[in-house]
Amino acid sequence: MTDILWQPPATHHSDTRLSGFWRQAEQAAGVSLPDWRSLHRWSCDNPERFWPLVWDVCGITGEPGDSVQQRDGAFHQRRFFPGARLNFAENLLQRRDRATAITAEQEDGSQQTLTYAELFQQAGRFAAWLLDNGISAGDRVAGWLPNRAEAMVAALGSAWIGAVWSSCSPDFGISGVLDRFGQIEPAVLLVTDGYQYGGKWIELDARISAVVDALGPCKLVQVTSARSHRIAGATPWEQIQSATTGLPDFCQLPFDHPLFILFSSGTTGKPKCIVHGAGGTLLQHAKEHQLHGDLRRDDTLFYFTTCGWMMWNWLLSGLQAGASLVLYDGNPAWPDSGRLFDMAATLSVTHFGTSAKFIQAVEKSGLQPARQYDLSAMRVLYSTGSPLLHESYDFIYAHISDSVQLSSISGGTDIISCFALGNPLLPVIRGELQCAGLGMDVAVYDQDGQAVIGERGELVCQRPFPSMPTGFWDDDGDKRYHDAYFDRFPDTWAHGDFAELVAHDSHDGLIIHGRSDAVLNPGGVRIGTAEIYRQVETLDEIRESVVVGQDWEGDVRVVLFVVLQPGNTLTEALCQRIRTAIRSGATPRHVPARIIEVPEIPRTVSGKVVELAVRDTIHGRAVQNVSALANPEALGHFSGLEALKH
Repeated sequence: MTDILWQPPATHHSDTRLSGFWRQAEQAAGVSLPDWRSLHRWSCDNPERFWPLVWDVCGITGEPGDSVQQRDGAFHQRRFFPGARLNFAENLLQRRDRATAITAEQEDGSQQTLTYAELFQQAGRFAAWLLDNGISAGDRVAGWLPNRAEAMVAALGSAWIGAVWSSCSPDFGISGVLDRFGQIEPAVLLVTDGYQYGGKWIELDARISAVVDALGPCKLVQVTSARSHRIAGATPWEQIQSATTGLPDFCQLPFDHPLFILFSSGTTGKPKCIVHGAGGTLLQHAKEHQLHGDLRRDDTLFYFTTCGWMMWNWLLSGLQAGASLVLYDGNPAWPDSGRLFDMAATLSVTHFGTSAKFIQAVEKSGLQPARQYDLSAMRVLYSTGSPLLHESYDFIYAHISDSVQLSSISGGTDIISCFALGNPLLPVIRGELQCAGLGMDVAVYDQDGQAVIGERGELVCQRPFPSMPTGFWDDDGDKRYHDAYFDRFPDTWAHGDFAELVAHDSHDGLIIHGRSDAVLNPGGVRIGTAEIYRQVETLDEIRESVVVGQDWEGDVRVVLFVVLQPGNTLTEALCQRIRTAIRSGATPRHVPARIIEVPEIPRTVSGKVVELAVRDTIHGRAVQNVSALANPEALGHFSGLEALKH
């Protein structure tokens, strides 16, 4: 199979939003920018011209002020548009007609639909209620909610008055919620009494009581569920929405006024509370949606996410482009692995987003979506959360769509956006992210801090960008913020990914080999975990796996844990097949010294495999924050294993 899996149609070079932006960039530059590499370099070298052009082309509402970037201070202190005034909610609610803004589908098949006009009214009513209850700019509003329309309405209503929104999903336990919201002390907490997952109804009453008691004084709002019963002391959502008072004016605020507080996974201690500003989030998301994603007013954007993952915030910003959003709450494989594709076909989704693990699970299930569903409307397929296997690229083009633009994207909670993502004007090459984002000066450094191409190293960003955090909550002097990203290389953002830039004639692609803090180091050779997963998880007998390094006799040995598909056992013959696949597909150094079967693998509540927690457990070290895990009991499968004692 050829490495080039998709080429942009000839029309893309004239009628995409990115092609129009490119022509305007050449006018602004006063020179020809003949290929993507030259356009990207210009965008990084000339922030004073690039970011105002993004502001104008993407239709940002607000006053940009007289300067683009404050150049004094350290990397993380160099602010963008210091004189700007804008409102995030106003920008997402510019469209106020009868076009569908949000379709929210629940696992049980029920749907909510809001037009842009209805969304504007409901967000405005919530903003008015907040003001009437003494909530003002800078106060925190928290949602412990399913992925329903009310969560987005509440986030917009909070931004309307300058309150700071933070959210997590209802599958978080009491400790997980308190580890997050307990740090930021919300003035308002939105809850619901239960949610559905995997065909079961999960009641939340006891958890809500415990959380409210621990948080202390805050106003409680209840969002109605399918089986709702009143929660004592809570204001019903319907009561807020039935108010007839006028809507307040949008509060015009500085570019860096706090908009969202997101949380790190918290597997090495209490989650970091990462504060993101309104202007940087808005500008970066507009660039990513409209230019890199070619998202338009007549498009429909879906991303499978919960309110506890930054992709929810990214999805919300699709409203700025005037697109229709699709939400889904529940098990994405209920009652079968075709659920999301059925929904995408029914709602004519043009931009479909999911995780790399979901794509693998669909392939393992034997489903071939292209045969069963009409996915002709789908133009872009997004994947993130972990590196997308090369073989998953093949599966997508063979069995989902042979014409879709596959956009594997990488960034995260830390930047509420992407360092690398898709591009409607570049080919899709097997195993690669198409390009670095415009304005993002991405490089790969070796261990000496030298930029390299075609070699594996640390993913870095060499210059400031608008969606940097404005800081961490309650981090006096920005010490934790600095330590998180700037300790490794002087005045350079080190993201924590083990990556590789791949040079092509007109652009550079990117391969993510896993998290750099989980890199294996047998015999002093650095190995990305994704390189092993790629070989192992293509075997039919393997459902999923986790690989870690075990300290052993003055070195590190590779240990592979596997979860088998039902009906299989870990025989010596299967172990040999695994070793052979890894040796032939990677190198002999990648071959694990031990292969061990486990019934399940620990994950965070957002679904990410926690390699570091497994590594700590096999070494007898305490995992610092098990409340960050969706299934902390799974760690018991890795403790005191006889196979790791010899």
